Amino acid sequence: QVQYVESGGGLVQSGGSLRLSCATSGFAFDIYWMNWVRQRPGRGIELISRISTSGDVTTYADSVKGRFTISRDNAKKMLYLQMNSLKPEDTARYFCTYTTDGSGRGQGTQVTVSS
Repeated sequence: QVQYVESGGGLVQSGGSLRLSCATSGFAFDIYWMNWVRQRPGRGIELISRISTSGDVTTYADSVKGRFTISRDNAKKMLYLQMNSLKPEDTARYFCTYTTDGSGRGQGTQVTVSS
């Protein structure tokens, strides 16, 4: 079955950086666009970044553009999210998924940014 195992979250001060990783299994990773979504406290799922199958096309939500970078390693079936200049409003649980609405997502990894 499809599995996502996110890691790399934690507590960081405003302005800091984190790199999230997502190990995937159970599906043909290299034929799917992959996504990072997040859920902030009390809010719904937000699609924040997408990456094409080969990694040559990336998109970002305005809220993270210029600060976050998505990447992938098809050989390892891994997805990454480099997060720089973190802000308190980035506090959320982050998930990787091949769906854009977050359906089927795994446990995610918690990111907490203190001011």
